[in-house]
Amino acid sequence: MITVKHEGIILEKTNLEFENKSVLNPACIQVGDITHMYYRAVDQNNISSIGYCQLKDNVVVKRFTKPILVPETADEKNGVEDPRITFLGGTYYLFYTAYDGKNALIAYATSKDLVHFSKKGLVSPKISYDEAEDIFRESKVKENYTMFEKLYKERAGKDVLLFEKDASLFPKKFNNKFALLHRILPGIQLVFFNDFSALTKDRWREYFKNLSDFIVLDPLFSFENRNIGGGCPPIETKDGWLIIYHAVEKTSKGKIYHATAALLDLKNPLKVLGRLQKPLFSPEASWEKSGVINNVVFPTGAVVRDKRLFIYYGAADQLIAAKSVELADLLAELKKDFQKT
Repeated sequence: MITVKHEGIILEKTNLEFENKSVLNPACIQVGDITHMYYRAVDQNNISSIGYCQLKDNVVVKRFTKPILVPETADEKNGVEDPRITFLGGTYYLFYTAYDGKNALIAYATSKDLVHFSKKGLVSPKISYDEAEDIFRESKVKENYTMFEKLYKERAGKDVLLFEKDASLFPKKFNNKFALLHRILPGIQLVFFNDFSALTKDRWREYFKNLSDFIVLDPLFSFENRNIGGGCPPIETKDGWLIIYHAVEKTSKGKIYHATAALLDLKNPLKVLGRLQKPLFSPEASWEKSGVINNVVFPTGAVVRDKRLFIYYGAADQLIAAKSVELADLLAELKKDFQKT
């Protein structure tokens, strides 16, 4: 059994204008004894930017009074949201969601020093849900993929773009190719590419035609019966790539967001080696069950310190908290659960 330790609340909103409504869904990376945290900060107008702080042993030792990334383009005029960070080839890649008030698309920025970031633009294509779903059908994906087309077209209009979020980059290349986890509802997929410039609209269309070949995980268990989505960027372990992701359960009382885990093959991350059959953790504390959005634990950042995995997450879309587990225990449970299925 896995013993999950509650590390408590790590970060809360302040009176600063850019983060006076909530802070949530942080990206984290460990360098030396410092955990660098990039978090979604929301103001009273519901516009998100990305704030920055440093932790040492889960205590804030530095916190910027201004965001490091703010909305600048039309694609992100309503917010830059939910960052994830990866170090690869001497560069830090920070992925985030660009939100214009209607459409959510993947964008990224890069840095060499963890403080100064240069925006590189959109990664995901501007393809309508209507067009994308027509292509998906050729790929013979499960019917629940088309369910979300109907949902978003009813909610945002027939011209709504394919909703893309929860992207994170593997910290290694595979056959000299980048590997990016992303989420087309209701599952988690993986796209390989030589260079970011190769991710053209035509390249994405070809990829969508074979989408079923690149699905890493689809909803499987009852606690993820609505959808799943990427969480923390992949962590390399001796047993495989560890991914912590979120799962959404649809219940008679509304949606519940859980945190869970899977293990992927080191050489072929499309191959699943293990997957928890029950959540790693779920909303339990009052500040996880009640907030801006109730019943949410949303893991987006994880680091390993002293053989222990620390998972940082948004709680009820209002604050940032952490939990930790012994890494070896989690890996053992993942392999054991997989053998049962």
